[in-house]
Amino acid sequence: MVTMRFAKGHGTENDFVILPDPEGELQLTKETVRLLCDRRAGIGGDGILRVVRTRALGETLAPAARTAERPEWFMDYRNSDGSVAEMCGNGVRVFAHYLRHTGLVEGDRFEVGTRDGAKGVVVETDGDITVDMGRVEMQGTSSAKLARQAVHGSQISVGNPHLACEVQGPVADVDLSEPPELDAEAFPEGANVEVYTEVAPGVLEMRVYERGSGETRSCGTGIVAAAAAAAPEGEESTWRVRVLGGECTVYLDASGARLRGPATIVAEGETSLL
Repeated sequence: MVTMRFAKGHGTENDFVILPDPEGELQLTKETVRLLCDRRAGIGGDGILRVVRTRALGETLAPAARTAERPEWFMDYRNSDGSVAEMCGNGVRVFAHYLRHTGLVEGDRFEVGTRDGAKGVVVETDGDITVDMGRVEMQGTSSAKLARQAVHGSQISVGNPHLACEVQGPVADVDLSEPPELDAEAFPEGANVEVYTEVAPGVLEMRVYERGSGETRSCGTGIVAAAAAAAPEGEESTWRVRVLGGECTVYLDASGARLRGPATIVAEGETSLL
């Protein structure tokens, strides 16, 4: 029986199975990802964070991610259905915390490689981690059909595609039990769909249906997308965004967005599911 080390972590209860694979030797199939993320038959998680040295990836990095070649460590993120995702804001925080926790990096400032390029992280004095998410691209408007209603909002790229929709009334009343039906022309690869409402000046409440994972307790890129959708165009602003799993802060300015929030490692062990 082959066993492998793993860890389990979360950022505002967006949870991940962390697989250390420094030399890129692991063949991570869709079936393996699904099993590991299964909350009954596996370890359970919204996705997988494979910890791999960037140099081990060779020529597999897409041209859009070339700045990811700078950091030593690359976050190979997979959704719970086995699909590959470009970026995960909560995942970067958990990944960065794991690198520090295991001594793979030192210092309070470093970069993490992702399919959306290199992301700078800062470990704050209180243990929170701030991620430089880069520029947020506003791409117009679109709509989605949820289980019981249609929603309309901003089409946004935070390295991955989003539809951030302001709704009237509590976000708890929105039915996210079924996959949203999206405009296939606007979102050929699918998208995360956020519903949000401003409950106080600079404070949002949000829920999210994540592409490839279903409704999750939190979504870092979705938190940034909701803040960008709510922000006055062209103005610097700071937003507290409350999700089912906690709260993060988003800072928006001319250089892009920064996402600050907690990250926790809850367990470490060995698995024979691989």
